[in-house]
Amino acid sequence: MIGPDREGAGRARGGSVESREALTRVVREHAGRLAARLVSLLGDFSAAEDLVQDAVETALRRWPVEGVPDRPDAWLFTVARRRGLDVLRRETNYRAKLAQLPWPEPGKGDDRLRLIFTCCHPALSPAARIALTLRVVCGLSTAQIAAAFVVSETTVAQRLTRAKRKIAEAGIPYRVPAAEELPERLAGVLAVVYLLFNEGYLSSAGGRAEARHLVDDAEWLAGLLAGLMPGEPEVAGLLALIRLHRARGAARFDSHGRLVLLADQDRDLWDRAAIAEATALLTRAARAHRRPGPYQLQAAIVACHAEAGSFECTDWAQILVLYDMLLAVAPSPITRLHRAVALRYVRGPAAALAELAGLEEALSRYPLLHAARAELLRALGHASEARACDERALALTANPAQQALLHERLSWS
Repeated sequence: MIGPDREGAGRARGGSVESREALTRVVREHAGRLAARLVSLLGDFSAAEDLVQDAVETALRRWPVEGVPDRPDAWLFTVARRRGLDVLRRETNYRAKLAQLPWPEPGKGDDRLRLIFTCCHPALSPAARIALTLRVVCGLSTAQIAAAFVVSETTVAQRLTRAKRKIAEAGIPYRVPAAEELPERLAGVLAVVYLLFNEGYLSSAGGRAEARHLVDDAEWLAGLLAGLMPGEPEVAGLLALIRLHRARGAARFDSHGRLVLLADQDRDLWDRAAIAEATALLTRAARAHRRPGPYQLQAAIVACHAEAGSFECTDWAQILVLYDMLLAVAPSPITRLHRAVALRYVRGPAAALAELAGLEEALSRYPLLHAARAELLRALGHASEARACDERALALTANPAQQALLHERLSWS
């Protein structure tokens, strides 16, 4: 046996642990496995989640000092089981289950897919799904989730409590949905990962431009899903989409933290190897399944931008076709907005501005609509109207990088 107080407690001590980020990745990988196993064996979602958090917090205290164990999964399992046995429970059946839990064995089936679908059940609110997934699957603490979304720990704790109560009271099953349920349920799971990525990539709250740790979590979850569901092209599409966006991360902000628009980015800073790998992933999924969905199409649009040697070389006609396909499978006002921006480079700013006219009601409080209108109006020579749109966009955004860009535009006009 390998336990936390024995020889399993570590070969990588002190300074040889590469970084806090590397340690977090190890904890995240094994915390999800432990949570899935405990839920499966105990049949008690809330109790399993509490035990996992105790184990994770212990690991984050001790591993930086003692080193990462050879078998992190067994180490965490040991701590969780000991903690469970220490907690006084009136239910003798629960105590018996804890006492008899077998050691986790490498190579056994992975219960994490069931765990993810349980955390992302449509009966839970979107906010609760995200919080529960970060807490249980990724192993984040309540404080970490609160910091990530710039809300109070009390708010996160309440979301988690309500979610777990809902799972128990509604009898939400701990399983992967049946084949006929899977398309709709998988879409909900991917939506959670996508929302997590979006908030990290361009933050909407907290006075920060981005939250890279949320992007890390989203990419990790997408990669986990891709490994667990290799036959699902939309999973591969979402993973490719995240990786393509991340590949130009070094060029997105200037030295003062201001947002750099795509047309002005230094493409020499883009990670061409990552772009090639993500594009290859997307191409394999498309060729193998020939079922283009919204994440594959979004990734294909980003790939068109990423593969262009310069902004002027962008294949805008192809991008416009892809946006038309995206609108056919997943219509939304924001997609129409992005299509209008692409239309500018195919048919001119007047045509693009006409397209935006129908979005005023749906996106009246969306700052990018007003910023896009300002660019088009400015291109058409309507400086005063453009300034009013930039001022409206500035009033609606809390992102400091967007604010800095808009202030700069306003100073020119």
